[in-house]
Amino acid sequence: MKMNRMLIFFASMIFLLQFSACKKSGELSILSSSVNHMENATGVASDSFFFSWKLTSSEKNVLQTAYQVQVSEQSDFSAPAWDSGKTESDKSILVNYTGPKLNNGQTYFWRVKTWDNYNNQSNWSEIRSFTTGLFTEQDWSGAKWIAYDELPEEKRIVPGIHLPGKSWSGKDQGLHKLPLLRKEFEVKEGLKQALVFVSGLGHYEMRLNGDKLGDRFISPGWTNYDETILYNTYDCTEQLHSGKNAVGMMLGNGFFIVPNERYRKTMTAYGNPMMIMKLKLVYQDGSEEDIISDKRWKTAPGPITFSSIFGGENYDARLEQAGWDEAGFDESSWHDVMEVEPTTDVLRPETDYPVKLTQELQPQKITKIEGAENAFLYDFGQNASGIFEISVEGNAGDSIVLIPSELISEDNTANQRATGRPHYYTYVLKGDGEETWRPRFTYYGFRYIQVDGGIPAKDNSSSDRPKIVSLKMLHNRNASPETGSFHTSFELFNQIDTLIKWAIQSNFQSVLTDCPHREKLGWLEQSFLMGGSVHYNFDIYNAYCKIVDDMIEAQTAEGLVPTIAPEYVLFDFANGDFRDSPEWGSAAVILPWLIYKWYGDLEPMIKAWPMMERYVAYLESRSENHIVDHGLGDWYDLGPERPGFPQLTPRSLTATAIYFYDVKLMTKMAALIGKQEKVNELADWASEIKTAFNANFFNPETKVYSTGSQTAIAMPLVVGLVEAENHEAVVQTLVESIHNSDNALTAGDIGFNYLVKALQNNGQGELLFEMNARNDVPGYGYQLKKGATALTESWPALEVVSNNHLMLGHIMEWFYNGLGGIGQTEKSVAYKQVIIEPQVVGGIKNTDTSFETPYGTVVSSWKDDKETFRLEVSIPVNSDAIIILPAKNREEILQDGEKLQEADIEYQNNSATIKVGSGSYSIEVKK
Repeated sequence: MKMNRMLIFFASMIFLLQFSACKKSGELSILSSSVNHMENATGVASDSFFFSWKLTSSEKNVLQTAYQVQVSEQSDFSAPAWDSGKTESDKSILVNYTGPKLNNGQTYFWRVKTWDNYNNQSNWSEIRSFTTGLFTEQDWSGAKWIAYDELPEEKRIVPGIHLPGKSWSGKDQGLHKLPLLRKEFEVKEGLKQALVFVSGLGHYEMRLNGDKLGDRFISPGWTNYDETILYNTYDCTEQLHSGKNAVGMMLGNGFFIVPNERYRKTMTAYGNPMMIMKLKLVYQDGSEEDIISDKRWKTAPGPITFSSIFGGENYDARLEQAGWDEAGFDESSWHDVMEVEPTTDVLRPETDYPVKLTQELQPQKITKIEGAENAFLYDFGQNASGIFEISVEGNAGDSIVLIPSELISEDNTANQRATGRPHYYTYVLKGDGEETWRPRFTYYGFRYIQVDGGIPAKDNSSSDRPKIVSLKMLHNRNASPETGSFHTSFELFNQIDTLIKWAIQSNFQSVLTDCPHREKLGWLEQSFLMGGSVHYNFDIYNAYCKIVDDMIEAQTAEGLVPTIAPEYVLFDFANGDFRDSPEWGSAAVILPWLIYKWYGDLEPMIKAWPMMERYVAYLESRSENHIVDHGLGDWYDLGPERPGFPQLTPRSLTATAIYFYDVKLMTKMAALIGKQEKVNELADWASEIKTAFNANFFNPETKVYSTGSQTAIAMPLVVGLVEAENHEAVVQTLVESIHNSDNALTAGDIGFNYLVKALQNNGQGELLFEMNARNDVPGYGYQLKKGATALTESWPALEVVSNNHLMLGHIMEWFYNGLGGIGQTEKSVAYKQVIIEPQVVGGIKNTDTSFETPYGTVVSSWKDDKETFRLEVSIPVNSDAIIILPAKNREEILQDGEKLQEADIEYQNNSATIKVGSGSYSIEVKK
């Protein structure tokens, strides 16, 4: 991983240098373009969407001055649908489509060209396509939801039951046949395009003429199926031919229905698996034909005999029916499908990137498990979300059981104690040579696989058990593009960065999960607390827009936003604190703000405003004199007891602090979206909370908040609760608090995010380095020392809790905007004005960082030695930057070899500030 990210960074640097060297002076070109942040978007609304593009130029200080966008029904632009004309504007992101309403369910082509402040004109961009969605019942051309069978209404379990590992006697929900469905159809000569719109619940795999369609895994994305069902769109022109064709569907359970067997965190039952499909055929002569799901389809049980998102999957290869997904198959033994009612009529396009199998990992070690016959342990060297692919030879009826785990017991067997047990996979061979299988509708978090009943093919044993030819791990994650790279001369931080990134990847599915095994639930606090770290690594615009939708649907009539969304189960135990925690529910307010700051889009904020208003009103209703005292608090802080509920910081402090921050943010957002009548009301409200907070928690004599814990002091500093006259003193009490704990970490899930920011924002980067550059106390280095390969749930990497968890990884954000120094100014939106302010701490000699903003790639690469501090910077076209450099003694500064005049530099607080436009710069500070 470290080497891959170094290669990405240096490749981007080489590309920029080569690009500048080979281009003619002043040439302007379009580097990339997108609709709704997707290069080839599907499910686009016919009259409301936006274009964005990134520019490149060999000149410096380049700004766009005009653009022209064209949309056409044909790729040669012979059938124009809209032309913006030359439009005077510097806007190159979120450019709204303002043409006539387009047709639903149709592919369009578009291109853009631009002009700059040097009077350069770009060529037309690469032609991109987008496909509009289906939004009305009529758009689906009579397509019906169909199924093998139907769940009786009395067997629905919504919301789910939360009794992990317990038995629910008499409930056979989920123990139905997992079906195959098929239909043959005719395609005439002269096919121009074929578009398919499809959904299958809980998950589906669609096949055309014997081949899988697309590379999605566990699609569609997870939703509250009583509120919204997502569908996917594919262009399948290349998979069809003139004459007879066949479409086949395999359906799995997902969260739609969880079987009452094996491990299950929650048992839900919305319905039995079902599907809907429309295949639109467009011919060269302009005629069209629709193939739809209806009662004329046929169905039969498939070879998947068990599937659970929590418990694993079974597959009996003897039940395969060769050619079932091809034309000419004998379906005489199959029966007619049922037309069924969906759980909701709201069928929306899935606009986020799909989950895909993105990486293969080979076993690093294979060990025979002593004392067990025909049992082996495969170690893949990395704890990650995934499935496996096995190739095996044996006799018909032989079976192999595969048990994944992230840890192992002393006897080298799989240890699922903390991750949900039992979760396993069974494969029954058909016995016709080498057979290859991978699970389709579930996954797990693991590093190891215990294989029972098979022997590695290289083993010289004379056993008649099946021979395992190969076994590899397939890592699954949301396929959102990567946006960042980080590398530093301090190797421990590179290892920590990799540790955290594996946890991000493993928990970035169609929601941000907490862990890839035991729960797979969208716990909301991590969406904003870990948001910066995730944002520096992946383009999360579409993913976060979906989370906003999930929260809107999850909000209760009282205004509560629960701790998880989608809310498959009501966590109403422990006085309801696991369901109702302000530090979790406040994602409803904070996420729309982050989407705006990171990507510039106000629409999620406008959509979410009613939810925000109702949520802060709910918090007010649960407060007493503006103090909120319920919820989970600083979960998993490091105290004397086993981690869980906070031990060092009152939950009333964190709950009230986040309540204040919500109202404070809403004051800003109200002004942005034209709700001026709300601004003063919200500002006064925030002021009242601040007064109450300081009266309850602040000691004006000692300058200490509450218990003086890291969280208790850091959180007020960051969210703006500390009065200006006390700010420096409170920073000092935080420093003293940390020193008093021997610079060890104690803040938990909520507090550590604010601790990092409090130290970074107040000139304490050196202390932040010291706290994290060690492995002798619980923390990142300690986890690595214990052998962790993904971020663990607890600071001491306890074996009794998750060892792949999306929380506590906030230091990664500092790697990018602290050590690397890449951020944006306070007034900037979507990184229109970048700030480069590297923190040179801990004797670190160099740090290389890059980050893909909506305007293009920002690069910050610095080296520090006794005589010179050198900084290589690249700023995208149509943006500019403020660069802040270490300069204690008003040192001489060179830019691209030329000495800067003092009039171009602002010296302040041991630093020098210079302003630059777009382009690449080499800056030296002579010490």
